[in-house]
Amino acid sequence: MGTNTSQPMDAQGEVDGRPVTWFYQRAEQGQVGRLSWAEGRVPSPNTEWSHISTDHIIAVFPARSQGASQYQVLYVSDSDTNGDTKASPIAFRTLATSNPPQQVIHDFQPPGQACLYTRMSQPGPGSNFHVIVSTASGTGQAVDVWKQLVRPFLEFVSADNVEQKFEMHFTTSETTISDLTRSVFLPRANAGVSQSIVLLSGDGGLVDIANTLLSEPHTQTYQKPNVAILPLGTGNAMANSSGVTKDKTLGASTLIRGSPKDVPLFRARFSPGARLLVNEAREERELTSHSNSPICHGAVVCSWGLHAGLVADSDTAHYRQFGAERFQMAAKEALYPSDGSLPHPYRGKLSVLRPASNTWQPIDRMEHAYVLATLVSHLEAGFHISPASKPLDGKLRLLHFGPMSGEEAMALMTRAYQDGKHVDDPRVGYEEIAGLRIEFDEEDARWRRVCVDGKIIRVEQGGWMEVKNGAGEGLVDLIAM
Repeated sequence: MGTNTSQPMDAQGEVDGRPVTWFYQRAEQGQVGRLSWAEGRVPSPNTEWSHISTDHIIAVFPARSQGASQYQVLYVSDSDTNGDTKASPIAFRTLATSNPPQQVIHDFQPPGQACLYTRMSQPGPGSNFHVIVSTASGTGQAVDVWKQLVRPFLEFVSADNVEQKFEMHFTTSETTISDLTRSVFLPRANAGVSQSIVLLSGDGGLVDIANTLLSEPHTQTYQKPNVAILPLGTGNAMANSSGVTKDKTLGASTLIRGSPKDVPLFRARFSPGARLLVNEAREERELTSHSNSPICHGAVVCSWGLHAGLVADSDTAHYRQFGAERFQMAAKEALYPSDGSLPHPYRGKLSVLRPASNTWQPIDRMEHAYVLATLVSHLEAGFHISPASKPLDGKLRLLHFGPMSGEEAMALMTRAYQDGKHVDDPRVGYEEIAGLRIEFDEEDARWRRVCVDGKIIRVEQGGWMEVKNGAGEGLVDLIAM
């Protein structure tokens, strides 16, 4: 909020009832700002200053039971995890202040229409504010993040208002979020009830909600739920692409200061034999069917080739403990096969439907290394897969290239970490599309796996997949800034 300035701002006030001098340096491009204070009215050169980095501030808002000059600063502090990959990296903190710099209030006070209080006080049967902790997402941090950050944060926010309640859910299986959506969120949405959902998970949680909301017809009174993500998955593409991860609060600042924005979706339709792989690919499940075709909706990515293969191969308990590094570990194994051969060339017919066109146009190549359609800009922090994409712009973009050596493919995709420079390579196809169709020409089932937002779907021999943009408009909102 507001504009940046390099001019520091100071004022006099109080912290926890003690007189202090404030000093506020706003964030500038590429630099983090700071809120600082020192005890006393006239600091000396030897005065010790206390600081909170602006990227650690969740919000600043009036202390409702105090005077007009009293404000609470909600922020996070870094935690010493001692190498525990399941420990929360941050903890919730508060600071009781008087007369903080006006610019701090301007920058961090939630706007009324977006305030978390409004979403927590929605009318309807029981509580319509839900918190879902995905216990198996990423490296398993969600439970401790709930304890160290989200629970004390929500308890603080709702402390003086018994009308503000939230209902807790901990996942116990891969289907917990889908089951909850089917039994609670969808019926209430169809009854016209406003609902807010806080997800401590990766992208898969949002996708489970979206797919289940689309699994049954909607009434005329359908009220789309809003979802806030605290990114605790592996790649966290949606959060990284929509600005949720722009600070160090793990999405808490967006939760309280953000506002609802429609989530764009695509629909992937498959030949009849396609099956969802679960339990580390040891089991198959049928997909939702529409007009006799299996379908799956996504908000992030649909891929075939190297990306889908590495997501599938690294989706094990062993790999997940390494977080986002699991993708790079699996990529090295795919790009440099142990027998010394070149990476597998994926065979199939690729066709695209371009915007404002009704004709499928084939890509003049039958062998492929990388085929990826996406609605987002980043697949993980720093991995700028689609530099033309803007937050929640609803545009589906295709990136693809043909077979090459492991060294060439690794060098090419490494440039995605250099602000998306990989799309400048003439070997890479990159364009906005309305649809994508793949007709698979592979005997081995391993090469017929596709990835839809982290879910792995295996298509039968001789089968096909067709992706079209624009599905599910008005289905669900994401809380974003």
